[in-house]
Amino acid sequence: MCSKSMGRAWTFAAAAVAASLLVAAGAEAAPIAAEQQAVTLLDVKRVSSGPSPGARMLGVVSGDRPITLRRTTLPLLAEQRDSEGRTWLKVRLPGRTLTRRRPAPTGWISAALTRRSTLRWHVVVDVKQRKVLAYRDGRLMRSFGAIVGNPRTPTPRGDHFIEETLRMPAGSAGGPYALATSARSSVYQEFAGGPGQIALHGVSGIGGQMGTAVSHGCIRMTSAGVTWLQQYIQPGTPLTIR
Repeated sequence: MCSKSMGRAWTFAAAAVAASLLVAAGAEAAPIAAEQQAVTLLDVKRVSSGPSPGARMLGVVSGDRPITLRRTTLPLLAEQRDSEGRTWLKVRLPGRTLTRRRPAPTGWISAALTRRSTLRWHVVVDVKQRKVLAYRDGRLMRSFGAIVGNPRTPTPRGDHFIEETLRMPAGSAGGPYALATSARSSVYQEFAGGPGQIALHGVSGIGGQMGTAVSHGCIRMTSAGVTWLQQYIQPGTPLTIR
């Protein structure tokens, strides 16, 4: 996962420091929805191409996240009943996005063994402005300076979500916190055992300057900024990178 990726080794590479924590009075683009419906998996789920037991199988999603081992929570996009009265849920999936502007993958799962919730936060990464914007109920609450991917290893744009949030081990690069996302690097297929996963994380143990584009794809924030963010952002929270 992170930088080049951040696997279980949580190896981060290159760039970031300096504090720039502020409330933005602009920098808004398209309106942000006030809430996001989400679904937590209580068991491993088969993912299908459509809302039917006969639809093509796309794969499976684990009931737990690989790093924190917490229950997997996915954004809920649509709901539909089949001819037998069974409820199917269209969800955004964790996984790889190979094209920079292509949305994260989606699929259909059975509603059985799931739990619904409503999430009111939404994180936006503005790559051009090099900022992280935190919204609640559709309103901008905080804005943070950030370091984004360099042109050769860009931060992947699109609609993603936060898969899991964790406190980094003391002394590890990229601490004090990391928010692992469903976004995947378009350059690194894997690194240190991880899947080229993109994260928002701190700057502990690495250098750089906020407002630059020098990372390997991850979004780096000040320690104060990522510490504030992790207090409010739950797994399943929408992430827009634009």
